[in-house]
Amino acid sequence: MPAVTARPLTIATRNSPLALWQAGHVQRELARLQPGLTVELLPMTTEGDRLQQGSLAKLGGKGLFVKELETALLDGRADLAVHSMKDVPMALPQGLEMAAVCERGDPYDAFVSPGYAALADLPAGARLGTSSLRRGCQLAALRPDLRMLPLRGNVGTRLGKLEAGECEAAVLAAAGLQRLGLAGRIRQRLSAGDCLPAAGQGALGVECRSGDEAVLELIGGLHHPASAARVQAERAAVAALLDGSHGADGSGAHGCQVPVAAYAEIDGGTGDGRLHLRALVGEVDGSVILRAGQDGDPGDPQRLGAAVAEELLAQGAADILARLK
Repeated sequence: MPAVTARPLTIATRNSPLALWQAGHVQRELARLQPGLTVELLPMTTEGDRLQQGSLAKLGGKGLFVKELETALLDGRADLAVHSMKDVPMALPQGLEMAAVCERGDPYDAFVSPGYAALADLPAGARLGTSSLRRGCQLAALRPDLRMLPLRGNVGTRLGKLEAGECEAAVLAAAGLQRLGLAGRIRQRLSAGDCLPAAGQGALGVECRSGDEAVLELIGGLHHPASAARVQAERAAVAALLDGSHGADGSGAHGCQVPVAAYAEIDGGTGDGRLHLRALVGEVDGSVILRAGQDGDPGDPQRLGAAVAEELLAQGAADILARLK
């Protein structure tokens, strides 16, 4: 076991209830792995939290939720930052690295409604709220008779808008609801066949300064190799799609803010079996959805991600993504 540092570690985190839970989870895990280590939280309000009106895709993507946290790492105010991996842009700033991917939670999307038990039960013309172009395109393909409405805010805010009658139902990440003790609000977990998850959905990443060996040694026990291989394959596919979209700017983009999804599974779940990756690119209105999938070696997830992306680009994914720039 590494020697405990004399100074405490500081975790930068968004100041939302879900982000605080996630940072607190890492804090508790570090206390379990490193008895005697003091770990403090540095809650912060990010630009993404302040900009509550309009589409994230138009405002700059989910990178708005991590920029301030990364600045705190670079200027030394924090040693770690904890992120939902689905919120992390494809490219990290110079001087930072994703040092650990924790064991993945529930990767699927959840249908939530005060009046309807399942997506299929919604009447024609019902309003379905989602903050994600990825979800929106797939749900529109399943139910073109529904009205897709943008639904921004943290989990509590979105549930409040649902209860206030702004829409008849909403789709949120199942992991977020579960982590906040709101699993009872889930009426239906959407299968990957109905709504393929975002790259990294359900997984937490721990970011730190590159080369900070003392910190890297302390947090090594947080890393879950099988979860990391899955997330790396998914992110490699999205990164290759954005790179191949003839100039689409992927610096702040992610699977939730472009109509792209990627989801990987491992036979047996331990990292010893084959890695299966599925990905898709769709028109925002769901009129076209391109799909691809391949198997590969969990020891080389980037190669698998690139291969699946190439398959989608050959089908015309670049044209769809370029039009969204």
